[in-house]
Amino acid sequence: MPLVEIDLLEGRAESELDTISDAVHEAMVAELDVPQRDRFQIINERTPTRLRFDPDYLDIDRDAGFVLVRITLASGRSTGAKQAFYRRLAGLLAERIGMPTENLAVVMIENKREDWSFGRGQASYVELPREEWR
Repeated sequence: MPLVEIDLLEGRAESELDTISDAVHEAMVAELDVPQRDRFQIINERTPTRLRFDPDYLDIDRDAGFVLVRITLASGRSTGAKQAFYRRLAGLLAERIGMPTENLAVVMIENKREDWSFGRGQASYVELPREEWR
């Protein structure tokens, strides 16, 4: 159901990109009730001129290790679930790659279930039984 886009500055090791990717998915499964096999991600490595961010917006110090995660997903998660996701993801990245929590920004973009087609020209979440989504 979610489509994840991860934007960061180029130059990280493949293993670090894998760790970031895995942490995002793990946190979504744990906190946002995303099925384990529902993994669709785009990782965009950017040059400094193609990823621009305010290093101290809201008085939060960011550096070149900044990571922006955009998640497009069907609406319906509670504010508490979203907050738990933000905390879990920040904690996983701090633990696994030593990323300061200040370097993570997350944006959730909600839509409706009929806005998703995963093939066959079907509105997948409208036409397929819910038990097939897992």
